[in-house]
Amino acid sequence: MSTWTTVLLACAAAFALKLAGYLVPAAWVEGERRSRVVALLPVALLTALVTVQTLVGDGGSLVLDARLAALAVAMGLLLLRANFLVVVVGAALTAGLLRAVGWS
Repeated sequence: MSTWTTVLLACAAAFALKLAGYLVPAAWVEGERRSRVVALLPVALLTALVTVQTLVGDGGSLVLDARLAALAVAMGLLLLRANFLVVVVGAALTAGLLRAVGWS
């Protein structure tokens, strides 16, 4: 299977999943509790992704490096309600400076 075939199959799968979301009957997602779960599910998934990408290294080992410090800086800036661009630049500078001084 070529790379383009894989990419096209992934695109088709993503489209089918998105279409399935639109075809779900409204009664399945109505209600206060379900609405809250549906609204918070992307936040939980993104949080899990950031956590895994920050703390898990090769082979599933725990890694404490510049990424963790950059994430801490980003969280601090978000708590201070900084602009998103400031948060991204602050985290990138933190990771870059720590890696420049040898803390990988």
